[in-house]
Amino acid sequence: MSDVEQLRKQVDEQALTVRQLKSSKADKEQVTEQVALLLALKEKLRIAGGDNSNSSSGTPAAATPKASGGNSEAGKSAGFTLKTAKGTKDYTAKEMAVRKEIFATLTEVFENHGAVTIDTPVFELKEILMGKYGEDSKLIYDLKDQGGEECSLRYDLTVPFARHVAMNGITNIKRYQIAKVYRRDQPAMTKGRMREFYQCDYDIAGAYDAMIPDAECVRVTVEVLTRVDVGPFVVKINHRKILDAIFDVAGVPEEKVRMISSAVDKLDKLPWADVRREMVEDKGLDGAVADRIGEYVQLRGGAELLDKLEAMPELMASEKAREGVQDMRLFFRYAAIFNVVDYVSLDMSLARGLDYYTGIIYEAVLVEENVRPTQAQPTATGAKEVKEGGDIDESQVRVGSIAAGGRYDKLVGMFSASRRTKGKGKAADVPCVGISFGIERIFSVVYSRMQSAEVKANRTKVYVISLRDGLLEERLRIATELWDCGIATEFAYKVKPRFQNQLNTCDSEVIPWAVLIGSEEVEQGLVKLKSMAKDVSAEEKSGVAVKREDMVAELKKRLGIMQ
Repeated sequence: MSDVEQLRKQVDEQALTVRQLKSSKADKEQVTEQVALLLALKEKLRIAGGDNSNSSSGTPAAATPKASGGNSEAGKSAGFTLKTAKGTKDYTAKEMAVRKEIFATLTEVFENHGAVTIDTPVFELKEILMGKYGEDSKLIYDLKDQGGEECSLRYDLTVPFARHVAMNGITNIKRYQIAKVYRRDQPAMTKGRMREFYQCDYDIAGAYDAMIPDAECVRVTVEVLTRVDVGPFVVKINHRKILDAIFDVAGVPEEKVRMISSAVDKLDKLPWADVRREMVEDKGLDGAVADRIGEYVQLRGGAELLDKLEAMPELMASEKAREGVQDMRLFFRYAAIFNVVDYVSLDMSLARGLDYYTGIIYEAVLVEENVRPTQAQPTATGAKEVKEGGDIDESQVRVGSIAAGGRYDKLVGMFSASRRTKGKGKAADVPCVGISFGIERIFSVVYSRMQSAEVKANRTKVYVISLRDGLLEERLRIATELWDCGIATEFAYKVKPRFQNQLNTCDSEVIPWAVLIGSEEVEQGLVKLKSMAKDVSAEEKSGVAVKREDMVAELKKRLGIMQ
């Protein structure tokens, strides 16, 4: 066994040791020690494998394709793995066609509600992002200092939007943004859990009367998820004021509120017993306090749940709780008018771990996943099954939320306060509420139900086919005429293409119409219009003869294009 192979074996064995220690909740110092050993072994393997990218010379080793034959160790060490980075992927033409359709649908819905679009940098100053995401801050990708500024890749689109509003002195805007974000998470590719992914955000910034824009955000959510057809879904809602009141009444110390909130938010993945254990054993919360929390956070229902909450005198003694319940009553009234109340579930366990939420919070999930777990549910960060090499078994992973958001009234003010301290303006809160759609998760649901053969990757409507003799120049003339009239057209790039090959292209590319020409048709000033659909009349299947000068008008009529 070579040195490299021996090191690989040691790395695999040490990785298994680390996973076993973590799963058995071993002492933290012991885990840290074993992780350090694993990293040291990986570094030895990197050097032994010929990767000198971090060597003192600063000159990276040249990357060359792996040798096509032989078992040379030198050939192996000089090669590179032809793959995308973990948590990223390429998209095929058919996948992109579906994704473009989803993007177009979201854009149309957003613009129908009066939203305008903006763009922000893909990376921000590190200080802008830090302290906004609670425990998830550890998932932010930091960039190497390139000389003067510490930067990080954006984690979401909400914080950059708030920075944009504060920096430009905006007091009200209804905006949408579709862009990539980055998270250093454990990916589950088939479920749309990735490290590089698109978010599609819709936000309303400005001081408006209570719950009107909040309810419209849910209306937008229902429109989007219905139109892209993700299947049955539910929009879970809660209110941070009610949740904070529950923590106050239960006796949660102020310094533990956010970490206990993150634990509560796991009730969609873990049974109450596991969440309680995390609160008490991992977070150091008193068991009696955890039990009082459990009396509240396992409740869910519709507007009638507000009556139940109001019947709890201990909770209603809190001004926060009274304000939250009043807001939610308004929300349900407006949601009924917007015809979306049947999609909504008031879920007291919904917490949303991000630090910036101040009011209503939302999370849309598939109905099949909206069940209280009786045992731990696998997620991208905690699957029950782990494959060799540390990757998770994606068959065990749920899709999770497909849209989420809420109200964040203080985030813009945090940045405005920074402007004031630097003499660039006065601090001012700009209340905001919004919803963010996880496009990768929506795509994974929609595309998994599709038959790949039925997906049309191109916009081509017509294919020009020669029956005999090639007739290349005539095919070029016809294609040019159709292009000039705005009809998406293609033809074979051969002087004398085979007839059957041209028909096969129409079938494989899902092109609905063909223009057939032969020597006789050219002499008579005719073309034949052939439908490539399966269920058509015999005449259309064999080709309807039309005059050459009527070709464009006849095709537009058949394609439903306005004259």
